Amino acid sequence: MADNTQQERVGVYVCHCGSNIAGVVDVQSVARFAAEDLKGRGVVVARDYTFMCSVTGQELIEQDIREQGLTRVVVAACSPHLHEGTFRGACGRAGLNPYLAEMASIREHVAWVHTDKAVATAKAKAIVNGAVERVLRNEPLEAIRVPIEAGTLVVGGGIAGLQTALEIAEAGYPVHLVEREPSIGGHMAQFDKTFPTLDCAACILTPKMAAAGSHPHIQLHTWSEVEKVEGYVGNYTVTVKKKPRYVLEDVCTGCGICIEKCPVLVVDEAHDAGIGYRKAIYTPFAQAVPNIPVLDPDTCTYYVGGKGGCRACEKFCPTEPNSIVFDQQEERITLRVGNIVLATGWDLFDARRIHQYGYGRLANVFTNLELERMCNAAGPTGGKVVLRDGQTAPARVGIVHCVGSRDRNYNNWCSSICCMQSVKLAHLVKERTGAEVFNFYIDMRTPAKDYDEFYQRVLDEGVHFIRGKVAEVSDVPRGPDEQGPLFVQVEDTLAGLQRRIPVDMVVLSAGLEPRRDSKAVGKTFGIACSTNGWFIEKHAKLDPIATMTEGVFVAGCAQGPKDIPASVAQGAAAAARVLSYIRQGELALEPVRASVNEAQCSGCRLCNGLCPFNAISFIEERRVTEINAALCQGCGTCVAACPAGAISGSGFSNEQLLAQIEGLLLDVARVPEPA
Repeated sequence: MADNTQQERVGVYVCHCGSNIAGVVDVQSVARFAAEDLKGRGVVVARDYTFMCSVTGQELIEQDIREQGLTRVVVAACSPHLHEGTFRGACGRAGLNPYLAEMASIREHVAWVHTDKAVATAKAKAIVNGAVERVLRNEPLEAIRVPIEAGTLVVGGGIAGLQTALEIAEAGYPVHLVEREPSIGGHMAQFDKTFPTLDCAACILTPKMAAAGSHPHIQLHTWSEVEKVEGYVGNYTVTVKKKPRYVLEDVCTGCGICIEKCPVLVVDEAHDAGIGYRKAIYTPFAQAVPNIPVLDPDTCTYYVGGKGGCRACEKFCPTEPNSIVFDQQEERITLRVGNIVLATGWDLFDARRIHQYGYGRLANVFTNLELERMCNAAGPTGGKVVLRDGQTAPARVGIVHCVGSRDRNYNNWCSSICCMQSVKLAHLVKERTGAEVFNFYIDMRTPAKDYDEFYQRVLDEGVHFIRGKVAEVSDVPRGPDEQGPLFVQVEDTLAGLQRRIPVDMVVLSAGLEPRRDSKAVGKTFGIACSTNGWFIEKHAKLDPIATMTEGVFVAGCAQGPKDIPASVAQGAAAAARVLSYIRQGELALEPVRASVNEAQCSGCRLCNGLCPFNAISFIEERRVTEINAALCQGCGTCVAACPAGAISGSGFSNEQLLAQIEGLLLDVARVPEPA
């Protein structure tokens, strides 16, 4: 191993992290080890401090760099993912190249995984030793600067996507808003009222929809999907596939005559959740933006019959030229944008999966979304809560919480909105029908502003709350004394007994799930999903908006379950981050990137298909591989895969890594046996 200690002056700083590290590791002993045992490796100062990431801790480093002429810095603290940028910043302010700093993770890798203090302290020393050996091989690096295109792509036209788009557009920058449905609005357009204030959902949402539809800086791309994304932060090229509406958008006036004259009536599985009907040519709802119909070729007589029959919509269309175009084809649109925000929303848990609850089998078992549409004045029942016969109001209603949520058989996570959603629906049912309402819950979770007050209000209204997980919904009475079309079997854990509650209607408060195609969408945009399917943020606490792909952000339920206020807040936060990038004009990217030694490259192309960020291309003329530094995220996949050793990673060279490993192994031999 090459000795690089001559002329190098290394400072080592050991963090207590309160008691996170100091409770398990003898931090003073680690600092003494660095000062005494590693003096021959260039260490000239070693300190321990309660919180190295604090202003005082950073000032310690800055002061030592200036006064003691430090040329390298090692901070033994938490994960580099959390505070590497913090300590690089401190070095930079003191005049030291930020990439001559190294972090040794003794919290996640030591304190949080050990209980024996002697073993933990010895391991911390080994990790510090390895970090010192590595930092001696670090090279000064300079950030890669890329210009930022002013346009932004927002994917998803629900409340989070609308908030993002409007914030950016109001700042004067162009936005392309892509929505796969015929209208923007998302799930919120299906709701009647919003908790806890009981504001009309449409009164909040439709002004935003109208503003987005008419904004001079927002270009709507509805009935469209992103097909391909190329490029990197500041310079993305996006291909959008626009599905045929079979209606000319620039000609149609939205008069609705075609819908009125269409003779085909089909179940509306989308906006009305399967309890209402629509025509074969339709607009999803009255306030749709754009207010342009879409023709469904799967149900239209012209296509289904195969003979070109009916054509009533075309015959009665009053526009000139005719708005109806039966042979309209898909289009491909290419967009240039600098940043991307994914606000793709959520899917409702399919309650049929829990067969014992009877959804899809028992007529009067509904989902929360079906009840929302019934409660809505613009819904299929005109705001009346009725049974499947369409006329009878229920006298007793049971609402089952956590359907598909907090359940190891389906989804472990809490869907965040179900408690408040169920409480709201209980209030609406009581208000519309006067029915006796039972809420069956596991735990009541009402943590946000005014949420618990709303829960108390509904309690005062006489709604029953029974704590216990529902075992079964049945239509079979157990004896002549049981009266009711449906029976809810539940263990009342507060009363300590089993109960069977007779009801006329059961509402299943189904949870939120990631979009069914979230993993495919993530792959298109170069970001990852968790094992659950939600998009993974850069850091759950410190950076819940950004992703590991620079220039791609997440907002709303694409990142995880959340209610409307949280979705709006996250949409605004994503817009703020995008605007900060745009206004900088250019962005400094992490220089830890892979590069190819063309003289060594054999042109085998093994690395070409492995890059998760699509940063590698093959240059036919020179028969070599080339890496786009702006796209590369420095993951090292190609470095490990290259059989010729032609690819190296700056900041992660073989010399650096082998030196770090040797440094670790030299001290590991002295780790004592566990006590």
